[in-house]
Amino acid sequence: MLGVIIAERKGDGDRVLAALADRLAAQGLRLAGAVQENLDCGADRPCDMDLRLLGHGARVRISQSLGPMSQGCRLDADGVERAAGIAASVLAMGADLLIVNKFGKQEVEGGGFRQLIGQALSAGIPVLTQVKPVNRAAFDAFAGGLADPLPPDPQALEDWLAAQRG
Repeated sequence: MLGVIIAERKGDGDRVLAALADRLAAQGLRLAGAVQENLDCGADRPCDMDLRLLGHGARVRISQSLGPMSQGCRLDADGVERAAGIAASVLAMGADLLIVNKFGKQEVEGGGFRQLIGQALSAGIPVLTQVKPVNRAAFDAFAGGLADPLPPDPQALEDWLAAQRG
Protein backbone atom coordinates (compact mmCIF):
# COMPACT_ATOMS: atom_id res chain seq x y z
CA MET A 1 0.00 0.00 0.00
CA LEU A 2 2.97 2.24 -0.72
CA GLY A 3 3.06 3.93 -4.11
CA VAL A 4 6.01 5.93 -5.40
CA ILE A 5 6.57 8.21 -8.35
CA ILE A 6 10.15 8.34 -9.56
CA ALA A 7 10.61 12.05 -10.21
CA GLU A 8 12.74 12.39 -13.33
CA ARG A 9 12.15 16.07 -14.13
CA LYS A 10 12.20 18.83 -11.52
CA GLY A 11 8.73 19.80 -10.34
CA ASP A 12 6.76 17.16 -12.28
CA GLY A 13 5.98 15.02 -9.26
CA ASP A 14 5.08 18.08 -7.17
CA ARG A 15 2.53 19.25 -9.72
CA VAL A 16 1.03 15.79 -10.19
CA LEU A 17 0.65 15.16 -6.45
CA ALA A 18 -0.88 18.61 -5.86
CA ALA A 19 -3.38 18.11 -8.70
CA LEU A 20 -4.22 14.62 -7.44
CA ALA A 21 -4.78 15.90 -3.90
CA ASP A 22 -7.18 18.54 -5.21
CA ARG A 23 -9.11 15.97 -7.27
CA LEU A 24 -9.35 13.50 -4.39
CA ALA A 25 -10.41 16.16 -1.88
CA ALA A 26 -13.13 17.29 -4.31
CA GLN A 27 -14.35 13.66 -4.34
CA GLY A 28 -14.64 13.73 -0.55
CA LEU A 29 -11.64 11.60 0.37
CA ARG A 30 -9.98 12.37 3.69
CA LEU A 31 -6.38 13.27 3.00
CA ALA A 32 -3.41 13.70 5.31
CA GLY A 33 0.14 14.72 4.48
CA ALA A 34 1.52 17.49 2.32
CA VAL A 35 2.06 18.57 -1.25
CA GLN A 36 4.84 20.89 -2.31
CA GLU A 37 4.09 24.14 -4.07
CA ASN A 38 7.01 26.13 -5.44
CA LEU A 39 6.65 29.89 -5.72
CA ASP A 40 8.61 31.56 -8.51
CA CYS A 41 10.81 34.34 -7.18
CA GLY A 42 12.17 35.53 -10.52
CA ALA A 43 14.97 34.51 -12.84
CA ASP A 44 17.75 35.60 -10.49
CA ARG A 45 16.52 33.71 -7.38
CA PRO A 46 15.59 30.12 -6.63
CA CYS A 47 11.95 29.45 -5.91
CA ASP A 48 10.45 29.44 -2.44
CA MET A 49 9.23 25.99 -1.42
CA ASP A 50 6.06 25.59 0.65
CA LEU A 51 4.20 22.55 1.88
CA ARG A 52 0.41 22.72 1.78
CA LEU A 53 -0.87 20.55 4.62
CA LEU A 54 -3.72 18.32 3.47
CA GLY A 55 -6.79 18.13 5.65
CA HIS A 56 -5.57 21.14 7.61
CA GLY A 57 -5.09 24.07 5.24
CA ALA A 58 -1.85 25.41 6.72
CA ARG A 59 1.17 26.22 4.61
CA VAL A 60 4.70 25.77 5.91
CA ARG A 61 7.76 27.26 4.22
CA ILE A 62 10.46 24.60 3.85
CA SER A 63 13.10 26.67 2.07
CA GLN A 64 15.36 29.33 3.43
CA SER A 65 17.00 32.20 1.62
CA LEU A 66 20.76 31.84 1.91
CA GLY A 67 21.73 34.77 -0.28
CA PRO A 68 22.60 35.11 -3.96
CA MET A 69 26.05 33.48 -3.87
CA SER A 70 25.30 30.58 -1.52
CA GLN A 71 25.85 27.00 -2.59
CA GLY A 72 24.42 25.26 0.50
CA CYS A 73 21.23 23.30 0.92
CA ARG A 74 18.21 25.61 1.14
CA LEU A 75 15.97 23.06 2.85
CA ASP A 76 14.64 24.27 6.19
CA ALA A 77 14.70 21.05 8.23
CA ASP A 78 12.68 22.65 11.03
CA GLY A 79 9.96 23.56 8.54
CA VAL A 80 9.78 19.95 7.32
CA GLU A 81 9.53 18.69 10.90
CA ARG A 82 6.77 21.21 11.74
CA ALA A 83 4.85 20.11 8.66
CA ALA A 84 5.25 16.44 9.59
CA GLY A 85 3.91 17.18 13.07
CA ILE A 86 0.81 18.89 11.69
CA ALA A 87 0.28 16.03 9.23
CA ALA A 88 0.55 13.52 12.10
CA SER A 89 -2.29 15.28 13.93
CA VAL A 90 -4.47 15.11 10.80
CA LEU A 91 -3.60 11.43 10.24
CA ALA A 92 -4.56 10.65 13.85
CA MET A 93 -8.13 11.84 13.07
CA GLY A 94 -8.39 9.30 10.23
CA ALA A 95 -7.53 9.42 6.55
CA ASP A 96 -8.15 7.56 3.33
CA LEU A 97 -4.69 8.40 1.99
CA LEU A 98 -1.41 9.87 3.18
CA ILE A 99 0.40 11.90 0.53
CA VAL A 100 4.02 12.78 1.27
CA ASN A 101 5.44 15.42 -1.06
CA LYS A 102 8.65 13.41 -1.40
CA PHE A 103 10.90 10.93 0.29
CA GLY A 104 13.77 13.38 0.43
CA LYS A 105 16.86 14.26 2.40
CA GLN A 106 15.08 14.45 5.77
CA GLU A 107 13.44 11.04 5.29
CA VAL A 108 16.70 9.49 4.09
CA GLU A 109 18.29 10.67 7.35
CA GLY A 110 15.45 9.22 9.46
CA GLY A 111 13.38 12.39 9.99
CA GLY A 112 10.71 14.35 8.17
CA PHE A 113 7.70 12.24 7.23
CA ARG A 114 9.50 8.89 7.55
CA GLN A 115 7.86 7.85 10.84
CA LEU A 116 4.46 9.05 9.62
CA ILE A 117 4.74 6.84 6.53
CA GLY A 118 5.31 3.84 8.79
CA GLN A 119 2.37 4.79 11.02
CA ALA A 120 0.02 5.09 8.07
CA LEU A 121 1.10 1.78 6.58
CA SER A 122 0.73 0.06 9.97
CA ALA A 123 -2.81 1.43 10.19
CA GLY A 124 -3.67 0.13 6.70
CA ILE A 125 -3.75 3.61 5.14
CA PRO A 126 -2.27 3.80 1.62
CA VAL A 127 0.70 6.12 1.18
CA LEU A 128 1.72 7.92 -1.97
CA THR A 129 5.03 9.75 -2.36
CA GLN A 130 7.74 10.55 -4.87
CA VAL A 131 11.49 10.10 -4.83
CA LYS A 132 14.29 11.67 -6.82
CA PRO A 133 16.78 9.30 -8.44
CA VAL A 134 19.49 10.46 -6.01
CA ASN A 135 17.43 9.13 -3.06
CA ARG A 136 16.12 6.01 -4.78
CA ALA A 137 18.48 3.53 -3.11
CA ALA A 138 17.64 4.85 0.36
CA PHE A 139 13.92 4.75 -0.43
CA ASP A 140 14.17 1.19 -1.76
CA ALA A 141 15.96 0.12 1.43
CA PHE A 142 13.24 1.78 3.52
CA ALA A 143 10.41 0.24 1.47
CA GLY A 144 11.93 -3.22 1.48
CA GLY A 145 10.65 -4.01 -2.01
CA LEU A 146 7.03 -3.29 -1.05
CA ALA A 147 6.54 -0.05 -2.99
CA ASP A 148 4.62 0.07 -6.25
CA PRO A 149 6.43 2.26 -8.83
CA LEU A 150 3.87 4.53 -10.48
CA PRO A 151 3.88 6.90 -13.45
CA PRO A 152 3.45 10.64 -12.80
CA ASP A 153 -0.10 10.54 -14.14
CA PRO A 154 -3.10 11.57 -11.99
CA GLN A 155 -5.43 8.96 -13.50
CA ALA A 156 -2.92 6.15 -12.97
CA LEU A 157 -2.50 7.30 -9.37
CA GLU A 158 -6.27 7.37 -8.83
CA ASP A 159 -6.53 3.87 -10.30
CA TRP A 160 -3.77 2.66 -7.95
CA LEU A 161 -5.56 4.18 -4.96
CA ALA A 162 -8.88 2.61 -5.97
CA ALA A 163 -7.16 -0.79 -6.14
CA GLN A 164 -5.66 -0.26 -2.67
CA ARG A 165 -8.98 0.69 -1.16
CA GLY A 166 -10.62 -2.39 -2.73
